[in-house]
Amino acid sequence: MSIAELQIGLESPPARLALAGTALFLDLDGTLATIAERPEDVRPDPRRTNLVERLLHGLDGRLAVVSGRSLEDIDHILEGRVTTVAAIHGLVRRDARGVVGEAAPHPALGQAAARLAEFAARDRDLLIEDKTLSLALHYRQAPHLAQPARELARAIADETGLTCQPGDMVVELRTPGASKGDSIRAFMTEPPFAGAMPVFLGDDLTDEHGFFAANTLGGYGVLVGPQRRTAARYRLPDVEAVLAWLEAAS
Repeated sequence: MSIAELQIGLESPPARLALAGTALFLDLDGTLATIAERPEDVRPDPRRTNLVERLLHGLDGRLAVVSGRSLEDIDHILEGRVTTVAAIHGLVRRDARGVVGEAAPHPALGQAAARLAEFAARDRDLLIEDKTLSLALHYRQAPHLAQPARELARAIADETGLTCQPGDMVVELRTPGASKGDSIRAFMTEPPFAGAMPVFLGDDLTDEHGFFAANTLGGYGVLVGPQRRTAARYRLPDVEAVLAWLEAAS
């Protein structure tokens, strides 16, 4: 799947979500939680936690979080309510039994960390997030450095074999491996998800693989945020709209 294959998504929101027979996959930042200036500024929220608990009950456990966050971050933000999680874009996956599988770190991550740290030293508003299997360079507070940050990440990826993954005001160098779409496909072969219709909500380019997987498995994706080229079939404008849509689910 490439950007060239994507189409301009529909303006219309999805119909009311029917929980019976649905397998729900949710991104975290920009979907369930508003994006913050710093990743650590996203904290647990009673409304979100209560909603997740209600959805898990209504879906008979067919809910998974599929996020670029680390597993530890996801558990902290969601207060440990969701067992089934794909973290670091799919490089770490915890199934419904609580069994965790993860990729081995790429040997060039240390070299990449040193290069990124040297770059980040030029501006205190640049932030490096070390997720063990990947390194994220956040430039949300230093947007004037977006282009050189992306160029550096692409150069490191070309030299080392790491995967360069751009996102919303962030560029990530990650161990090659599973995508969010791969994680959704894997979950859909396992109980309690097998046989249900997958629905995936996400906001970023990293979520396109998830939208594509949901489509090919007979479900659909929902893009959160402004309209753009996407594999998602529907769109919701922001996190508040996502929470309201999920709260109205029957």
